[in-house]
Amino acid sequence: MDLRLADKTALITGASQGIGRAIAIQLAAEGCHLRLAARDRGALDALAIELRKKFAVCVDVFAIDLSVGDNARALVEKNNDIDFLVNNAGAIPRGSIDEINEQTLREAWDLKVFGYINCMQAMLRHMRQRNEDKAGVIINIIGAGGERPTQHYIAGAGGNAALMAMTRALGADSLRYGVRVVGINPGLIRTARLETQLKRAANKKWQQPERWEELIDTKRPPAEPSVIADMTAFLLSERSSYTTGTIVTIDGGSSARPQAS
Repeated sequence: MDLRLADKTALITGASQGIGRAIAIQLAAEGCHLRLAARDRGALDALAIELRKKFAVCVDVFAIDLSVGDNARALVEKNNDIDFLVNNAGAIPRGSIDEINEQTLREAWDLKVFGYINCMQAMLRHMRQRNEDKAGVIINIIGAGGERPTQHYIAGAGGNAALMAMTRALGADSLRYGVRVVGINPGLIRTARLETQLKRAANKKWQQPERWEELIDTKRPPAEPSVIADMTAFLLSERSSYTTGTIVTIDGGSSARPQAS
């Protein structure tokens, strides 16, 4: 299927690892030019070299902390000509209301929640001023924790739910400007972050973090980051031109299964 993404340009935040890195690789394979943002300059530079060599696309990198609002707005101003914005930076730590403190909550939301909002707000201003047929697409990589909230992930439940609501609200009206705003809720994805979480859980359960793989449900294992990258590419394309104001959940059905009591 030709997604006709060649020679388009995408800004991807949180692009140095995990899902963001997978999205960058997939879009480069489609011929999309890239602007990659994350805190880790070394990882960004290495990825850029790989993508330029393998796919012959233009890749620019921005080592930046998007938890600072002025940084997010400045990043958009430098890249206000892009076709696509993929918000992916940030991870909200697990913990119940008794386990997570205000500082941790604010730091997580500054990057994941306000980082997304600041980038969306700034980019929407530019996209709305364009011709309708060239306006652009914004995709927010959010997380299934906002769709199926639990007390053990209270900060993620609140932050992700807020981003889901804003994505739906903005996307509901954006098509009249030719802009689409869509969200993706990944479930368990095999990333370094998931491994870290499982090691903590194994340490808590057995005092043996090296046993983390025993916590993986072999009947419902985590998906590879590429499944999120594939859906991102499709949603950015004209094949999905009527998709806006909605959230696509990719979690192997876990949000639809009854929760254990």
